[in-house]
Amino acid sequence: MDTSLLTDLSAWERLGGHHTAEEIAQQPALWNALADALDAAQARIDAFLGDWLSRPGHRVILTGAGSSGFIAEMVADAIQAQWPAADVRAIHTTSLLTHPALYLRRESPTLLVSFGRSGSSPESVAAVDLVRDQVAVSRFLDITCNGDGALARRGAGREDTLTLLMPPASCDRAFAMTSSLTCMQLATLAVFDRQPWPQRLARLRQVADAGQRALDEWEGGIAALAGAAYSRVIYLGSGPLEALAREAALKVLELSAGRVLALANTPLGFRHGPKSTLDPDTLVVVLRSHEPLARLYEQDLLDELRRDGVAGRVLSVGPRRDDGRGEADDFDLDVPAAPDPWLAPVWLTLAQRYALRRSAALGLTPDNPFPDGTVNRVVQGVTLHPHR
Repeated sequence: MDTSLLTDLSAWERLGGHHTAEEIAQQPALWNALADALDAAQARIDAFLGDWLSRPGHRVILTGAGSSGFIAEMVADAIQAQWPAADVRAIHTTSLLTHPALYLRRESPTLLVSFGRSGSSPESVAAVDLVRDQVAVSRFLDITCNGDGALARRGAGREDTLTLLMPPASCDRAFAMTSSLTCMQLATLAVFDRQPWPQRLARLRQVADAGQRALDEWEGGIAALAGAAYSRVIYLGSGPLEALAREAALKVLELSAGRVLALANTPLGFRHGPKSTLDPDTLVVVLRSHEPLARLYEQDLLDELRRDGVAGRVLSVGPRRDDGRGEADDFDLDVPAAPDPWLAPVWLTLAQRYALRRSAALGLTPDNPFPDGTVNRVVQGVTLHPHR
């Protein structure tokens, strides 16, 4: 497969992946557009949040389903570390709806942060109604890519709700969430960061620059990697990057229509049983952290897996190293000094492109790998049951 295909959209159109390829490639430009939008919305955001995060006992629940839920997982701990007075948690809507008594407390003021590409999934709408009904003092921050979606429409004009719309092009037309996910994640990090707004926006633009370099520098290597027909892919990440590993694995499952088995774990957790899944048809990708301590543990596992020689291929993606311990075919990149959740979208571009190319190599149409409708872009078939 020609290495220029990511930007050769006419070729991707013939392969049924035009929208997916375009939506992956547009991400750095959208991150810069997001910085402009947040710059204009500063006063509105600050007025809505007020001192919520500084008040003991106040809660923040970040929620979504599927990929949107992984956004919550990637950012929650970083937000909690900056605002220790608040209680910040990531809870998927798919758990919040089934076990509300475990997660909601009527007496605890709660800000529900909802992520939604379409903003119309039944779980997203139901989660807002649930919190509004079950919590005495509640507020709602809806971060969505669709101004016509249910979240945006239902929140319009409400004093308890702030809707943050992502750049319009982020509302992915393809099946898989790509630019929608990274825009919503970076928007959340910027909104909840404690630094002054100029520093937050400068960091967002630095991440956009790094993302463009990843697109430019890695395309040939990713094309070659996707040309090998591994039947199993394992992504490993620690801390916030564990959720990134889960999202990366989901992209493979979605775009291969389940024909390639994809798993996710942590580098330390992998030894506790999941390592038994390795065989010569397995690709292992370690998502390396920016944190020095985490890098030691990650490198230990990389060295071990390469010594064992069981997996078909072992590689890593992450910040460029100066210790000489990387392999020639690892995906390294010069990036700004930033916490792992900020850099996660850069590493995700590799996983998105790999999944896109594997899908095409399998003869599928990446824009819609499930033409029979067994899995849909906006989830269907959900029956909402009363929570009382």
